Amino acid sequence: MNRERSFLLLVFLVAATFIFAGLGKLPLLDPDEGRNSEVAKEMQLRGAWLVPSYDGLVYLDKPALYFRAVATSFTLFGTSEASARLPSAISGITLLFLLYVFCRRAYNTRTAALAVLVVGTTPLFFAFARLVIFDMMLTLFVCAAIFAGYMAEEEEGSARRRWYLAGAAAAAMATLVKGPVGFILPGLVLFVFNWLDGRRGAWRRFFAPQNLAVFLAIVLGWFFAVSWRQPDFPYYGLVEESFHRFTTPGFHRTAPVYYFFIVIAGLFFPWSALLPEPAVTAWRTRRAWHRADRLFVIFAVAVVVFFSLSQSKLPGYVLPAVVALGVLVARVFELALEKREGAAAGLVVRGAAVLGIVSAVLAALVAVHAFHLVNLQELLDIRSRQFERLEVVFPAVMWSLAAGAVVSVAAYFTRNVRAVLAAFVLFPVVLFITGFRGMVEYAQADSSQALAQGIPALAPDAEVACLECFPTGLPFYLHRRVVLFTMDGHETTSNYVIFSLHRHEPWPEEAVPWEMREDWLASRGRPVYLLARQRQKAELESLASRRGGTVTELQPGWWGALLASPGGR
Repeated sequence: MNRERSFLLLVFLVAATFIFAGLGKLPLLDPDEGRNSEVAKEMQLRGAWLVPSYDGLVYLDKPALYFRAVATSFTLFGTSEASARLPSAISGITLLFLLYVFCRRAYNTRTAALAVLVVGTTPLFFAFARLVIFDMMLTLFVCAAIFAGYMAEEEEGSARRRWYLAGAAAAAMATLVKGPVGFILPGLVLFVFNWLDGRRGAWRRFFAPQNLAVFLAIVLGWFFAVSWRQPDFPYYGLVEESFHRFTTPGFHRTAPVYYFFIVIAGLFFPWSALLPEPAVTAWRTRRAWHRADRLFVIFAVAVVVFFSLSQSKLPGYVLPAVVALGVLVARVFELALEKREGAAAGLVVRGAAVLGIVSAVLAALVAVHAFHLVNLQELLDIRSRQFERLEVVFPAVMWSLAAGAVVSVAAYFTRNVRAVLAAFVLFPVVLFITGFRGMVEYAQADSSQALAQGIPALAPDAEVACLECFPTGLPFYLHRRVVLFTMDGHETTSNYVIFSLHRHEPWPEEAVPWEMREDWLASRGRPVYLLARQRQKAELESLASRRGGTVTELQPGWWGALLASPGGR
């Protein structure tokens, strides 16, 4: 086996380890993982393919494709955390293979292997490859559509048509994962890329009738079938979930316009330390860019700008941009390895110095907080419970940053490009190894698993209900429906449930209007285990005292009481 193949094998082994190692060791995180896993489990149990449900409530916040993939994983491998995460993990490793194939064709084998290494060791990438969430599968199909569109313009005749058809199918699959953004992103990137590259007629080939026919055949069949079952879906999916999410702050996910620059700086770390100077240098030498370089620059910029303009912002939205940035970083390293005394080599060596300084400063900040010398949360005015929960991984972060700082500085003085590459890879490797136990603790504090385990064994006919609270993974771990007493259903974290309850009467049996709670409890002919948080603890105590129940604290912030049925008092 030659050196090139050995490096490629090592790169994929590292990436696969980041994606698959201990995949089922962490409990499902609330709200997203717990909710998405329960939706998939209900699809599996009902044999559903079109209309997902969550705790028995129709759930059309997202299309069914991703949920169906998780449901299939449950059927094949059993219901568990590992099998719930498997579709995202498979999407992640498939994307890396696709990236390798594309970059090998567009550039060369070494650039392709380096792209896999950079992207595969990026925290944002391997985190989303390990979560029960849509973003990794969406990114796979978005990238496939963009790569196919690029390759189409490299060919002529029937080969070009086949590439465009493949791109149309990939865009359709992306749409079935997460809605209109699945075709908007690849369409935007390819339009801007071809326009700036001077191919004014490419848009006609892009929208050729056969391409539209393939896209619409895949998407419209699903859209019309769901609309037939749920007549309010067209309005909700196109207006509420897509247009209003982008243009209004009503989804409570607003952030400053510079939000994604912070996300990239933090979650593309350590590779983000290499971005500033190469970006300036690349712009000055833009006339010498390879055609694929222009694609990836436009890819990254278009995604960041598009979502920066959106009123709804979450870190996973820029995952496709991180893939593009990873390829551009790989290009810098490939040029540096090709010419050890050239400008690119100087860039990566100076990048090692930047990484060393940034890592040392961050390690010091984490250390003073970990040793209670300074409270960073108060100093930086961070108002987030997630910060407090993440403190369990601070020691691992501190040592990873410290190790990265030392090795980066050493690599800078050696001026060896391979040593610099190793220094950049070191941080995510050390963090993954040393921080895994802390992530398990974090997940246990952010999951419904412990709460479900704290609920005493219930009779098969007993019901579980929540007073204006809803731990999203509780139905998954209890293996039973959970009734919600609510004003509007917002506790489910489902925008469609809120929309549906507001428009439809009567409500489904799993959701009970808050003012009807007493009547509902009085109507039950079986025991009810009632849950509450601090806000409704007094109400729980009042109901329990009248129905012969005892309130107990299940875990910090959660209380429960078993209420006997009226006939059993």
